[in-house]
Amino acid sequence: MIARKSVITFGMVAIPISMYTATQDNDIHFNQLHKEDNSRIRYKKTCAHCGKEIGSQDIVKGFEYEEDKYVVITEDEIEKIKTEKEKSIQILHFAQLNQISPVYYDRTYQAVPETGGEKAFELLRLALMEELKVAIGKTVMGTKDTLMAIIPREDGILISTMFYAADVKELQKNYNKPSVLQEEMNMAKLLINSMDTPFEPSQYKDEYQTKLRELIENKISGKEIVAAKDEGTGKVIDLMEALKASVDKAKREKETA
Repeated sequence: MIARKSVITFGMVAIPISMYTATQDNDIHFNQLHKEDNSRIRYKKTCAHCGKEIGSQDIVKGFEYEEDKYVVITEDEIEKIKTEKEKSIQILHFAQLNQISPVYYDRTYQAVPETGGEKAFELLRLALMEELKVAIGKTVMGTKDTLMAIIPREDGILISTMFYAADVKELQKNYNKPSVLQEEMNMAKLLINSMDTPFEPSQYKDEYQTKLRELIENKISGKEIVAAKDEGTGKVIDLMEALKASVDKAKREKETA
């Protein structure tokens, strides 16, 4: 696993860290095939001028400043213009965790202190935990200023890259809010509490991917593919009736568990 080295800075404190990607793609991916003979469809990168096929080692970055006129920028040149401040994660301020809408979070990393930074790292984590806050910072990743949230956890610190306000679509879509009876509210709260259990990530599986793998295995072995039965949710005739039935069902499932 390749780590990204960085430094968290706030005030006169500098904490050297390594950042590791915290998620991975476990989805099944399909190749595109030619319908007539099932041959793989491949995409080639070619030069618009000479038509020659180009490998990744022959490709450079270019910015078009006039039509068909480019200036070439190398990775070394991009790195040279970064100051040490821009290479580090500068904490700009601290905020309450519940003030940040989840829509602003993008990619998550696990932060681990480098040798010599353990004490300051743990101090930052504990202080954030006790104050129920996150640190908002930024650094340069690639060719852009990247906004980040430094999030304390019981077992360490997570760093999530964030979208800027301009990147997020307007979310204030209005809808007609009907009035809710107190009896309905009480029953809804009862249902929520009857289904209240600790969050255990290991309990959740991608069931559709499992069925997709079974489909592939059945196709390979030549088995017939049978359409799945539609379980259906049934029609909700009365909201209170549906809530009561849901509470009873949740209680039975909880007792069985």
